[in-house]
Amino acid sequence: MIKGNKALSMAEAQEYISENNPEINAFVKNFTKLTFEQGKEMREKLLSLDLIKLNEKHISKIIDVLPEDKDELNKVLSDVNFDENEINNILSTIKEFK
Repeated sequence: MIKGNKALSMAEAQEYISENNPEINAFVKNFTKLTFEQGKEMREKLLSLDLIKLNEKHISKIIDVLPEDKDELNKVLSDVNFDENEINNILSTIKEFK
């Protein structure tokens, strides 16, 4: 039964993947750069920036990719435009987790 629909990063999805399925666990671990706790903390910090244009799906993409500069961030967030200050705030938050 589906209880809800929420965008999750790969790091956050690890919490919900069954331990009984080692293939899926191995796949997810190959592509995650952060732990569940780090992903959750990064999501909270990005949400605390109070950027109206930054939604749950964007945050999940950011956590998965961890863009290092403005160009990489713009590729991840290609459907929305942020001003220079907003981009710098997002990038400084990402750097806290590298």
